[in-house]
Amino acid sequence: MGTIDSNLAADPGLAVVQPQSAALRELVTAIAAGAAARERGEGDARDAIALVRAARLGVFRVSKHEGGAGATLPQLFELVLDLAEADSNIPHILRNHFAFVEKALRARQLPQYQRWTQRVLAGELFGLGASELGTQNIGDGDGNTRLEPAGTGYRLTGTKYYSTGNLYFDHIIVNAKTPDGRFVGARVSVRQPGVDVRDDWDGIGQRQTASGTTVFSNVEVAAEDVLVYADEVQLPQQATFAQLYLTTIIAGILRRVAKDAVELVQQRQRNFYHAVAPRPADDPLLQETVGELQSAAFVAEAAVLNAAAVLGEAFDSAIAGQPDDALFVEAALRSAKAKVVIDQLALQGATRIFDVGGASAAKQASQLDRHWRNIRTIASHNPGLYKARVLGNHALNGVPLPAAAFF
Repeated sequence: MGTIDSNLAADPGLAVVQPQSAALRELVTAIAAGAAARERGEGDARDAIALVRAARLGVFRVSKHEGGAGATLPQLFELVLDLAEADSNIPHILRNHFAFVEKALRARQLPQYQRWTQRVLAGELFGLGASELGTQNIGDGDGNTRLEPAGTGYRLTGTKYYSTGNLYFDHIIVNAKTPDGRFVGARVSVRQPGVDVRDDWDGIGQRQTASGTTVFSNVEVAAEDVLVYADEVQLPQQATFAQLYLTTIIAGILRRVAKDAVELVQQRQRNFYHAVAPRPADDPLLQETVGELQSAAFVAEAAVLNAAAVLGEAFDSAIAGQPDDALFVEAALRSAKAKVVIDQLALQGATRIFDVGGASAAKQASQLDRHWRNIRTIASHNPGLYKARVLGNHALNGVPLPAAAFF
């Protein structure tokens, strides 16, 4: 895929969609309307991202007096739930941008974030270049991408994988190392020479997220666009936001599963001759299954929003300049516990929907298999079994939680 006009920044003069507003509901409805076509390959996620840009959703968490929507962190996670129910690809694409904004809110004193935030306020979106296949220990922050001095600036060379959303964005913050061993973030434009964002993601799910390869070949980087990560606000359990965000997407998909199950049963006119009731909606077995799916969706949503509330308090303490370590640990614990259970609930729910739909539910036209494929793909980002072990070891022996990425 090449870049098109919807990749360009939105007009900063446009109104900012507000939390829990009619305009926000209309945006989510419009994104949901095109989801089926996108899943069939008849539409493009750029269309949905263009809607996101027009609504200036990229400044959802920026304060109102700075030109944003002033949303709280729990309100952001409510938005993720709604978008995931509509089309799980879209919030997944936006995850790295929202994570970038959270960093910017905590690091206002750094000139790099001050400049980059102005780009966000201008309607531009930021992606991330982090994961590499050559590292032995996933999530330890190491990598082979290098930032070498060149004249008054630098040159960036390396390859990143799982580059979710970069194809649709304006800028990428690339994790790299300098010759003296410093770990840095370098801002590059998606469209500048030497940046090759490849739409080569071949996963079974989340097919529109462009979670493929990004290659940087001797890319020019200005000195002012390099941030030494050691200068950032250092937080305990730094990856909680990203991890809870993914679990929230899964909870949103489960909500869609529960709603699809209701529609399936209501639309069915035929039932098996040996069923308890001739009309499917009157069948106690189907009623029970639908009720269990409704309950699973409710519990999943409650769990992620509960964790988001604590994470919001933790982030507020960091933005105020006094990070509360205990809140960050508690948020990480709740997020991990939510994932361990929600992954299982969602995968079971995405299978059980076929129990209420009959043979016709397996038709390609219904696309109900996308729920399981998408859940399985997102859940695989960081295995739940390792989280469960860490939680057990913490409960039994008081062993601290891992602090690096992927927990």
